Amino acid sequence: MPDLVKKLALTAYGRFRALRGEPVRFRGAFASYDEALAKIRPGRLAGYDHDSVAPVSLEFMQERAPWDYPVLYWLQRLAPGIRCLVDAGGHVGVKYRAFAPYLDLDRLQWVVYDLPALVRAGRAQLRPQDRTLSFVDRLEDAPPADLLLASGLLPYLREPFEELVGRLRAKPRHVLLNKVVTRDGPTVVTLENFGVAEVPYQMRNVREVPAALEALGYEIVDEWTIDNLAHRIQTHPELGRCTYRGYAARLKS
Repeated sequence: MPDLVKKLALTAYGRFRALRGEPVRFRGAFASYDEALAKIRPGRLAGYDHDSVAPVSLEFMQERAPWDYPVLYWLQRLAPGIRCLVDAGGHVGVKYRAFAPYLDLDRLQWVVYDLPALVRAGRAQLRPQDRTLSFVDRLEDAPPADLLLASGLLPYLREPFEELVGRLRAKPRHVLLNKVVTRDGPTVVTLENFGVAEVPYQMRNVREVPAALEALGYEIVDEWTIDNLAHRIQTHPELGRCTYRGYAARLKS
């Protein structure tokens, strides 16, 4: 009974916040990406593919956060055997710049794949020292890669992860995924508030990504959780806290 009372109280409080229209970071709980997209509020841009959204949180994303270090560890470990990396959802090259002090980027072709607005912004911000950084807005245009990096992409990814990998010219030998948002129950899509825009944001069932990697022929060799990023959907707190996870996987021989 106490658990039921707590859940009812959380539900009531969340709906009250939703009715008041509070400026929360996460709003709503939907069964699909398209359902969430249809519920974006009037006057807000839909999704990430807008020039005015590209600068949002840019300075923060180019910093090295604690949750970047598992990815950096694996990049350093795998670097001797890697010549080309595809950074899916790599924004304007934020990880290229964040990791530059720790990697020999002159010998690593770093290809960012992202939405057209972000690719335009990334190309406009290229610096002379970004000698091995390039951008594509079609994954099919990326060269064959030794490693696929997707740090923070999966919450925003509309297509199944298997389809994303299937659009590459060949399966990379290694996959690094970070900030995969998971929950113990069914996958839920909420809306993340970016101020000028709202973006569908997926909290995937905890078994979904490992199953996708297995179906693609990968084995997980390392995984981690990022406890300090855990949160609830403010309008639906009864759904519980999500868990952010990361995975390092390699193609089975």
